[in-house]
Amino acid sequence: MQPGAGSIRVGVGGWTYEPWRGSFYPAGLARGRELEFASRRLTAIEINGTYYGTQKPESFSKWHAETPENFVFAVKASRHATNRRVLADSGEAIERFIGSGIAHLGAKLGPILWQFMPTKRFEPQDFEAFLALLPQSVEGRALRHVMEVRHATFRSPQYLALARRFRVATVFADTDEYPSFADVTGDLVYARLQRSRPEVATGYEAGALDAIADCARLWASGSEPAIAPRIEPPQAAGVARDVFILFIGGAKERAPAAAQALIARLGGTHPRESG
Repeated sequence: MQPGAGSIRVGVGGWTYEPWRGSFYPAGLARGRELEFASRRLTAIEINGTYYGTQKPESFSKWHAETPENFVFAVKASRHATNRRVLADSGEAIERFIGSGIAHLGAKLGPILWQFMPTKRFEPQDFEAFLALLPQSVEGRALRHVMEVRHATFRSPQYLALARRFRVATVFADTDEYPSFADVTGDLVYARLQRSRPEVATGYEAGALDAIADCARLWASGSEPAIAPRIEPPQAAGVARDVFILFIGGAKERAPAAAQALIARLGGTHPRESG
């Protein structure tokens, strides 16, 4: 990590995926040890099961115990809070998710990802009401929120201004499936990369991984890479930011290899080296 920069964490979405067995995971590895293995080769993992159903506090405690000291989880928030017509009515669902036990991750609790349906339009007043419902802490631990907005109506200066006022980050999705933009809105950057290709062993060609590493370093230093698409020009350099790079879509079977190749380029320390 360069002086004056935030941390850069690299990983994948989830840790249970059949094609990873025998490729990323060694043949014969018990399924119950997959998180232990993955967390010593990556520096972050996005928990996705929390999106589909409520997890038990004991599960969060178990995940905390199985991972190295300096590992971090991003947590995908419940769809019951985001997949609704009126977001202002999601207070109970938000409280249920926040109170489900995520605090049991302790210092390993990273950003909370709130993903919206591609059909969900930007309605300024309702979205502002939703942002106002998001808690700033849980059991004394500060929370950081990330919005994954996927409808073209969010590509507006009004959305950027609202997100920046509430200091929430916006996902850079890097996909053609729905509108995405690289404007920074919070004090962290969260990229969900979805262009890996099955014919490339590391998912991305070497030059593409080099470019991703350069972007991550700029984001961490407080600057912004001049990448498109954007809504507004890059902002002036500011304070250092934490950066999360998650290989999510595309050829998912290549995600762990892509993440490990990027970690190597960044010269980062794997959790297994200090855990």
